[in-house]
Amino acid sequence: MPDTFAITVISIIVCAFVATLIKGRSRDKCLMNFAGDIVNLEQADGKIIWGKLIVENTGMEFIYPRAHKNKDGYKEASFILYRAEYPTIQALIRYHNDLDEQRKKEREKELEKTYHPTFIRRFKRKLLNLFKTVRDSAMELINMFIAQAKRRAPGGALLASQDKYVSKIKGEVMGSIGTAFEPLLERHIGAKVVLEMNKGDKKYEYTGVLKDYTAQYLELMDVDYKISEESASKKADIVVSRQNGFVRHLGE
Repeated sequence: MPDTFAITVISIIVCAFVATLIKGRSRDKCLMNFAGDIVNLEQADGKIIWGKLIVENTGMEFIYPRAHKNKDGYKEASFILYRAEYPTIQALIRYHNDLDEQRKKEREKELEKTYHPTFIRRFKRKLLNLFKTVRDSAMELINMFIAQAKRRAPGGALLASQDKYVSKIKGEVMGSIGTAFEPLLERHIGAKVVLEMNKGDKKYEYTGVLKDYTAQYLELMDVDYKISEESASKKADIVVSRQNGFVRHLGE
């Protein structure tokens, strides 16, 4: 007769270890593409933060080029935005003029690869999308197998008792891999698109090259971006929250 208590304790330890390992490596790839660069954070309330971007799985930090005093006279050297605050993100803007010469060259190469992908780059993306599709199907089969085992296997009752731990692992794994394959967006990767963005009660449209997407964000390169109607537009790459931004038209 298996020791149910011992198995439960072992399950908790194993699940905690696996979840910690996966979460420690899980960072949104669109955000990571801007890591290490000078980036403007535009929040939904209009607040603008500017600094060198550091991305962690629990949030992001903007390191100011120079420390400055706040209204109370205290020095501030950075701004931290926690993961729970991500819904306040309107966009991350990487203006080309804020990049040094080396990063400008690297960005140009990345734009060329995005706009005119090589066969190997296209093949790698198709392979990854195939993996995502297989992953979704595999998760459905695993769920069916577990459900059958609970009903028929001799240890079904014990397996059922571990439900929440199994679900925790599946949730962490699914979240770490990112969004599933999206045909409507995938077919326009590397093409010019028109992004429609909601800012309060107004709508703005921006044209740029769709580089990538995740469940939470869209990444566009070579955009003439302006924060408001009154401000001047400047060349930039942007990461936009999918709560407020939508690829609405093909741009070419």
